[in-house]
Amino acid sequence: MDKKSALLMSTAALAYLGDSVLEVMVREKLVSDKKGDIHGRAKAYVTAVAQSDAAQRLMPVFTEDEADVYRRGRNNTHSAPRSATHAQYSRATGLECVFGYLYLAGEYERLRQLFDQCYNDG
Repeated sequence: MDKKSALLMSTAALAYLGDSVLEVMVREKLVSDKKGDIHGRAKAYVTAVAQSDAAQRLMPVFTEDEADVYRRGRNNTHSAPRSATHAQYSRATGLECVFGYLYLAGEYERLRQLFDQCYNDG
């Protein structure tokens, strides 16, 4: 899919795919780290609160298109889980949209760059 088509996708579709993209990237990181409880450590990455924190770290480096996708995704949430505030859930959804958009646009190097930038805990 080209960037233009990816930009036109619904935020629900982008967040749905982006959630899976983030999940796979986290699992790849945890498996390659070879440290302890993989499932327990995954919570540091995949909860709405963790994704919200990651989004805040990445916002300054988003491209114009990424920032647009992020804002659309963030502004299109209507509920939140009990474990996060509405603002945290909105930021997390925006981040998922960005990851879904980049995946669909074939921007795999950029995906890796953003992932490594917000989860560079070594």
